[in-house]
Amino acid sequence: MISTAAVITHRRPEVTADALAALLTAAARAGVKLCCGVDELGKHSGLRHALSAPIGAGLALDVDICFALGGDGTILTALRAYAGTGVPVFGVNYGEMGFLATVDREHADEGWRRALTGDFEVLSLPGIELSDSHGHRWLAFNDVSINRLQGNRVADLGYSVGSDEVGRVRCDGLVVATPAGSTGYNLANGGPVMAWGVEGFVVSFIAPHSLTARPLVVAPADIVSVDNRSREEPAEVTVDGRPMCLLQAGEGMHARFTANQGTLAQIPGTSFYSRLRQKFGRLA
Repeated sequence: MISTAAVITHRRPEVTADALAALLTAAARAGVKLCCGVDELGKHSGLRHALSAPIGAGLALDVDICFALGGDGTILTALRAYAGTGVPVFGVNYGEMGFLATVDREHADEGWRRALTGDFEVLSLPGIELSDSHGHRWLAFNDVSINRLQGNRVADLGYSVGSDEVGRVRCDGLVVATPAGSTGYNLANGGPVMAWGVEGFVVSFIAPHSLTARPLVVAPADIVSVDNRSREEPAEVTVDGRPMCLLQAGEGMHARFTANQGTLAQIPGTSFYSRLRQKFGRLA
């Protein structure tokens, strides 16, 4: 039974103002309390009277569902906010691709109705845990990318799986992607599409200066290590498209597959393959 729900919206409030008002109306009819973080209250000041905010600046974690109104970036933000909690994220696409969205905006009203009555299935998503030699850790649901800095020379990256060095490539960057993220940056690199539910992750290269650099699917128990072999050029590290840090020359990072990190709501009967066809067209 759904009694409390959180909401996260697109960074530009005008994109989802009407949708949020409609969700508030639907939640009130269903007797569901809708809450948000104080940043959402700031974005939607005209709806303050209908939204409740938890004590402090963050989202309430003891909710039954989280609505994410926006594109894949907004849905990823919600997945990170509720990582490891089991709270399902119900995404409504108000962005561009919206590959992670449960429904598109044209079906939002039906989506609210089904979600608020618990008429949905859940899909467990893995993540990639990234760590560096300084003890910092990050969690990615889509991908980790290590890129040359704009205006600098190409990156010189070596990578290993376990104790075995697989290769060293001069390139614009390297991407480590989950199955959910394999249709993003990895796909643009010519990497393989991995169906949701596959255990493992993929390494692919951005503009490799090599005829032999090929994407590699890595087993879930294996750890991928990436080393910056440049003599002086740092590389930028991004997690789900957000810049996190610099990988200095001579330093390395480790990426590992971690199961059951996020929970995505799905309309019953939805499949990965129908979603793939809808968003990208039929595979030739």
